[in-house]
Amino acid sequence: MPSSEQEEYIKIRLDKAKQLIAKGINPYPSKFEKSHTNSEAIEKFLELEMSDNSDDMAPVTLAGRVVARRTMGKATFIDISDSTGRLQIMLRQNNLAEKYELLDQLDIGDWIGATGIIFRTRTKEITQQVDSFEIICKALRPLPEKWHGLTDIETRFRQKYLDLIANEKSVSNVLIRSKLIKSIRNFMEEKGFIEVETPILVPIAAGGMAHPFITHHNSLNRDLYLRIATELHLKRLIVGGFDKVFEIGKVFRNEGVDHQHNPEFTTMESYEAFVDYKDVMQMVENLVAYCATELTGSTKVKYSDNELDFTPPWPKFNLREKIIEVSGIDFLEHTETESLKQAMTNININISNQVSWGGLLDKLISEKLEPTLIQPCFLLDYPIEMSPLAKKSTNDPRIVERFEGFVQGMELCNAFSELNDPVDQRNRFEEQEKLRQTFSQEETDRLDEDFLTAIEYGMPPTGGLGIGIDRLSMLLSDNDSIREVILFPQLRN
Repeated sequence: MPSSEQEEYIKIRLDKAKQLIAKGINPYPSKFEKSHTNSEAIEKFLELEMSDNSDDMAPVTLAGRVVARRTMGKATFIDISDSTGRLQIMLRQNNLAEKYELLDQLDIGDWIGATGIIFRTRTKEITQQVDSFEIICKALRPLPEKWHGLTDIETRFRQKYLDLIANEKSVSNVLIRSKLIKSIRNFMEEKGFIEVETPILVPIAAGGMAHPFITHHNSLNRDLYLRIATELHLKRLIVGGFDKVFEIGKVFRNEGVDHQHNPEFTTMESYEAFVDYKDVMQMVENLVAYCATELTGSTKVKYSDNELDFTPPWPKFNLREKIIEVSGIDFLEHTETESLKQAMTNININISNQVSWGGLLDKLISEKLEPTLIQPCFLLDYPIEMSPLAKKSTNDPRIVERFEGFVQGMELCNAFSELNDPVDQRNRFEEQEKLRQTFSQEETDRLDEDFLTAIEYGMPPTGGLGIGIDRLSMLLSDNDSIREVILFPQLRN
């Protein structure tokens, strides 16, 4: 809508608000008492109707946004929407007398409260017959043109409130995500885990391979970082004697924005003493299957044109063997950077932005292997260069006990048998610091001296997990963009 036209609509609505005030009506009251949501009122009516007692229904008081309006003679039909859905209300002039004239000051987008009985019209639509009503919020801005079913991507994500008004799917995404987080908590607590909170502002951005956001604390006069993972603080708690801990929270990574990535995202990280990555793998299968069943009623979930089967156990593939299968490259035969570069160039992979061996292999995995992983599965046993916090395999010191879960070509989770050898961990961190100096543009981990001190006091064998809640929300709500499941995603200027 052109700005001049928008301004004219605002002026008209401001005039209507002034008219209400002139009549002694506050268009922005502090409070409104409602007795039922729309869905509760409909459910109550249907229960009485089933027992042939619908005439006995007492009046209910509802409140909602005006989303549609139709006038037929001396009656006005209005659709109001609340967080539970839409309901038609009917206002008759002979019922409301002079108050009926207040409808002249009512517009689409305003909020209204109404009291009356629920009945069915001649067209069988469940409707409230209004005995009294109030305008409880006068909206000054009109909803955008074609707001019902709003499809403009820029408007939907930049003005999320309009998206929620216009699109039932967006509301459903919010409710599914909320239920998902509740389901995760229930599952973890039933397994004996305790939920904790760890710092978001940290002196060292360690625990993951990512570029951090930096800020400055004025009182302490020191630079701090937004955490890139919750891992190292949670493992400190294992050192402190807690056997099972988890945290659901935001982490922040200064990376690109696309349909799978947002600079701030939500993870659930868990750490359990006395188990290894195979035990964690089984827990992941059961956790995701539990959440799928809670949210959809089944472990088989529709996603785009596929049916994803989250029923345990999931297929498990050795990373090295799978890369050879899809690319012909054996990373253990190309242990030097230049050798791996040449092998990837030979199969037409653009390596211009990768300079380290680990960065090259990550590019190979993402380009050749990940797109083939549609059904839920695990990739196991990664090279040590890509996993500075994971325990070495007892079978091959070049490999670590690590898995990643994939669904629909997208990484869902990452887990290790956690490295608890302080000497090995220090050596790995020091190697990461060297790589960070040499390849500053690539994502590397950082040395955290306090964490090293902590595990020198002794951390028992531990299995750790990080699972992306945003991506799991995408899969269980049938969305192909992370921006659909984050209420206020970061966007380009």
